[in-house]
Amino acid sequence: MLKIARELHDAIVEHAKRDHPVEACGMVAGPIGSDTPQRFIEMVNAAGSPTFYEYDSTDLLHLYRELDDRDEEPVVIYHSHTATEAYPSVTDIKLAGEPGAHYVLVSTREHGNNPGSVEFRSYRIIDGVVTEEEVEILDPTGGATTAASPNEENR
Repeated sequence: MLKIARELHDAIVEHAKRDHPVEACGMVAGPIGSDTPQRFIEMVNAAGSPTFYEYDSTDLLHLYRELDDRDEEPVVIYHSHTATEAYPSVTDIKLAGEPGAHYVLVSTREHGNNPGSVEFRSYRIIDGVVTEEEVEILDPTGGATTAASPNEENR
């Protein structure tokens, strides 16, 4: 199960809506071994594409050095789908190289960058096997405010 603070959830959704129709991408880092997403890191989709995302290799190198310096790791790796459901594509599955990470997909296909709900779903992707997991959105005091089951839309 992915447990994520409301502010981080909202930042991911806001980024996905703002970048629509281009796929948004980024990650949320946390202390190594904690499985606790804490630091939102918005990345630029170097491909500028509505159908796939790509990190700039120089930016990614700098980010991983920064993560090492801060004793952090990617806890959540996210991107958006602008025209399809929030489910990993064949390419997404092939590129999933962090077995300990939660892979979050946000679909903006219904409302684009206009007000309205999005699909916000999380997966574990290990050795090409995709497993959807529940998402628990935490209020600022740490209590659960929303427990989203797989396929449930979040606002």
